[in-house]
Amino acid sequence: MERIPPVIIVVILIFTAIIAFSILVWGGLPLRQDRNISALTQVEVRDYEGARLSSLADFRENSIRGPQYLSAEAYRLEIGGLVRNPRSLSYDEILTRVPQYEKKVTLFCVEGWDVTILWEGVRVKDLLVDAGIVPGANTVIFHAADGYSTSLPLDYILERDILLAHTMNRVRLPAERGFPLQLVAEDRWGYKWIKWVTRIQVSDDPSYQGYWEQRGFSQSGEVRKRL
Repeated sequence: MERIPPVIIVVILIFTAIIAFSILVWGGLPLRQDRNISALTQVEVRDYEGARLSSLADFRENSIRGPQYLSAEAYRLEIGGLVRNPRSLSYDEILTRVPQYEKKVTLFCVEGWDVTILWEGVRVKDLLVDAGIVPGANTVIFHAADGYSTSLPLDYILERDILLAHTMNRVRLPAERGFPLQLVAEDRWGYKWIKWVTRIQVSDDPSYQGYWEQRGFSQSGEVRKRL
């Protein structure tokens, strides 16, 4: 049998790798192809109740491992810790079975920039109340797909009607902005606005430190306070 020249084998392997990569990016992640930021800026709203909104393109990429590309079909939001009835919600359930709210909120980044966006999503309070908060709980810890985490006081979450957003400026979050869910942590620095949220843990440990808190950033993250 005639042997296949090595150069042909190399070409075949390269071609196979290109096809596999294309399937992963454009086929295995079916929601990614319409996540192009520049395309979304053509349809996003830029005015709300007489106020000018920032654009989806006005953010800076500063995540710890780059954008995470999650599949809506496979996504689950896990809610556990000090709750009576742990929950595991699909993306569709979050969109259709939980009350939806809309808020205009400004994100302030410690790097010195800010954006004002119209956010739509579900209240974290509704998710926690449905799961049944155990007495003694005082902290909510958020975990992301890239390993990032941060925490906020339970009272803050309940009293401020804090959102987990799936939509910004009336277009679905692109992956670069946190799809499927981004926390809208009002009056807190941007490092508290965790993206790609996959798990919410109710805790009685107010000293829990997330990624940047372990590196010296303020535990409360309040905008009016110095880091």
